[in-house]
Amino acid sequence: MILILGGTTEGRKAVSTVDETGQPYYYSTKEANQKIDCKNGIRLTGAMDIDTMTSFCREKSIRLIVDAAHPFAELLHQTVAEVASRLSLPVVRYERIYPPRNSEVVWCDSYADAVRRLEDDGITFLLALTGVQTITKLKAYWQKYHCVFRVLDQQSSLELAERQGVDRKNIVFYRPGEEEALLYRVKPQAVLTKESGESGGFSEKFAAAKKMNIPIYAVKRPVLPSTFIVVTGYFGLRKQIERFVPGFFSLRSGYTTGSCATAAAKAALLALLTGSPQKNVTFTLPDDEEMTLPVAETLIEKDAAMATVVKDSGDDPDVTNGCKICVTVALGKEPGIRFLQGEGVGKVTLPGLGLEVGGPAINPTPRQMIIHELSSLYDGGLDVTISVPGGEALAARTFNPKLGVVGGISIIGTSGVVMPFSSEAFVEAIRREIEVCRALSPDRLVINSGGKSERFIKKEYPELPDQAFVHYGNFIGETLKIAADLHIPNVTMGIMIGKAVKLAEGFLDTHSKKTVMNKDFLEQVAGKSGCSPQASDVIREMTLARELWIRLSASDRDCLFPAFLRLCLHHCMPLLPHSHLTILLMDEDGNIPYRTESSHSS
Repeated sequence: MILILGGTTEGRKAVSTVDETGQPYYYSTKEANQKIDCKNGIRLTGAMDIDTMTSFCREKSIRLIVDAAHPFAELLHQTVAEVASRLSLPVVRYERIYPPRNSEVVWCDSYADAVRRLEDDGITFLLALTGVQTITKLKAYWQKYHCVFRVLDQQSSLELAERQGVDRKNIVFYRPGEEEALLYRVKPQAVLTKESGESGGFSEKFAAAKKMNIPIYAVKRPVLPSTFIVVTGYFGLRKQIERFVPGFFSLRSGYTTGSCATAAAKAALLALLTGSPQKNVTFTLPDDEEMTLPVAETLIEKDAAMATVVKDSGDDPDVTNGCKICVTVALGKEPGIRFLQGEGVGKVTLPGLGLEVGGPAINPTPRQMIIHELSSLYDGGLDVTISVPGGEALAARTFNPKLGVVGGISIIGTSGVVMPFSSEAFVEAIRREIEVCRALSPDRLVINSGGKSERFIKKEYPELPDQAFVHYGNFIGETLKIAADLHIPNVTMGIMIGKAVKLAEGFLDTHSKKTVMNKDFLEQVAGKSGCSPQASDVIREMTLARELWIRLSASDRDCLFPAFLRLCLHHCMPLLPHSHLTILLMDEDGNIPYRTESSHSS
């Protein structure tokens, strides 16, 4: 059993992550008004001291504690650390993402330090954005000087502030998005906030104060217990649950070759710069979440170093599972970061992949990840060579030869993480997620292929909770059947062109092992939909379906893409006879220029 602590944004994200498994768990919030919508969580309220939490964890057979509480909830962090020590329990800290500490901010080690600095700097009129719980900690300041406190717009916060002696005229209520307007209205000499991270609105507060030339003071976040394992998002939390509570998720996730190459490249550069091999290395996923991978081998030379990371694909059947991703980083003579082809990495021979013909088959997202990590450590020129021993033999079992990639595998990955899309267990996971959606958002389900398309499609439905968005992976047909079984009245499906051309032909499982793009079929659709003869030339010459966005004329796109969507709708509606289905076709930049929907509605 898992215990999640915290009614914060991070607490809600942790609950959403765990809830999708369909298994029971506990989540605890201090206040009764911090309820989190979920289907499988057992809710607890009220603070627990060390003895109470220890007894609870023993009685309920807790195997993992997830601390997702506010970063300044020091007493809770200390309580969790002591309980974990007594019971030998692992603790995962779901941490916020923090911007780098800006030199324009006056950083304070504590509230007492903040009071001292404010007085030393002659600040006699302060706007405190630190919350109602900090009023007592700032008493030495506001008893002598003018101080306005911003608190949550709820009766309990107002009563607590007034009980501590703050005059009602010196209290303002929090309103989302009003940072600049509030500063203009109050006109303080300075602003005091705390290092609350991105989800706490720190960047917005800083930007507003800077724009109005108002000095900003910030209290640094407390240091967490050293025994806590820190994660910053969904994937990190899931990996730790897979580690400490095996079987809680029915399938294990893994890492892409791009993530492994990024970790190895960073480890190699760190070894080159410091002269010391790295046992583990932390890197950032495209969604800014930090992950850590072990480094298997390191070799350091005078002007170069090589590091190796062994790829773990989780429970997804992947030909690269267990292979070594080796990256050599050498000091370059030219500025910038240059990518070179190593053993077992393919060479691009055809256009259309978005990569230079003749260059190594390292896709754009892994390149960006590697550049981000290396440029943050070193501003000189670097040569990066990625090798995969045995990669040429592995590539024969992939579609690389057909795509014009010869001599090895491609270094790929858009999210950095491999989700296990390839088994009955994943379909069952889809069912559990849709059950949660029905419980929390009964009117509409939004299905999409993965993280990239979900980010795009969420802009269409900003009012829906996270649980309304479910990944179908490649199992479009199974997902629609489940939606029908659960009587979801409205379903929206977001789809990219690569899957759309397969679905249009009637393939409801779009995995590349089950079906590939059929150019003959695409030419037939182009002819029937009124496309120009040039459209057939484009189809015959292209390597990937996404080239259609660029190489077709606007008039041909307007003929062909709606035809694809009509065919997709034709194949999907028999599986969803009593629901209203909307299909959105997204381009590579997240725009939705084409859509269609069924004629009947719920």
